[in-house]
Amino acid sequence: MRPTKILITGANGQVGTALAAALRKKYGTDKVLCTDIRKPKEEHGPFEMLDILNVQRMSEVIEDHHITQVYHLAAILSANGEWNPKKTWNVNLNGQLSILELAHQYQMDKVFFPSTIAVFGSTTPREGTPQHTAAEPSTVYGMSKLAGELWCQYYHSRYEVDVRSLRYPGIIGWQSHPGGGTTDYAVEIFHEAIKSGQYTCYLRENATLPMLYMDDAIRATIELMDAPAEKISIRTSYNLAGVSLSPKSLYDEIKKYFPDFKIKYEVDFRQQIADTWSESIDDSIARNDWGWKEQFDTARIAEDMIKHLRLAYHT
Repeated sequence: MRPTKILITGANGQVGTALAAALRKKYGTDKVLCTDIRKPKEEHGPFEMLDILNVQRMSEVIEDHHITQVYHLAAILSANGEWNPKKTWNVNLNGQLSILELAHQYQMDKVFFPSTIAVFGSTTPREGTPQHTAAEPSTVYGMSKLAGELWCQYYHSRYEVDVRSLRYPGIIGWQSHPGGGTTDYAVEIFHEAIKSGQYTCYLRENATLPMLYMDDAIRATIELMDAPAEKISIRTSYNLAGVSLSPKSLYDEIKKYFPDFKIKYEVDFRQQIADTWSESIDDSIARNDWGWKEQFDTARIAEDMIKHLRLAYHT
């Protein structure tokens, strides 16, 4: 086999920042090339500026760095995507198609594509959402990810591209600030608890959504990519779940550390998006196929977030 050389697109994002660190720890710093359309605040290893819509440049980067695996994270997220729907569709879907085609052309070992619970919609069962179910997304982001899942399956079945995918729920992590998603409140609330002692939430207090701690999300991603190909039965995207929580349940947990912390609610358009998403996810196929199991519940998430953010804010 060829030596592993990994390309991450959208590496400056919330997931990309943590994933790059984990992959560099696993494979070595020089084996992971991070790319994005803007430079990171700090470079911790090889980095290239890269627009995923520039197919010629992507091809050059893949050839120059002898890339064997791609983690394709570059995308415009759900809330931000609604401000410019055509751009969101172009970046999210055409960028992915270019990656899949290049993976086929260069006979790459593996490709990772992150999907999301945003592929679900108002016709999807909201509790215990099954792997195979109605999916009528209400956002361009969700539409692009659902189409992307089908393209993953197509490239696998027609061209034998070993592409693997997870439907991420909302992700909570301390490593970076979120980038325009509907579940961003679950990160912002921790920052504000430490910085200002008060937070204004844009979702209703009882808006329950599936969430996953960043450590679990990164571990799930690497475990999926490490699993033998014969263990992978889903070539669209695996359901993935950690905990289901609401702004109020998270607020109640944070108040154990900051008793004077205040929250108020000013609901905006993001609540309409959240109303179409699942409250809980059935991820039993991922558990059975490659042994997925979350490690962080709500209490442990709060404890770890506050520990790391206190260090970051020197409190």
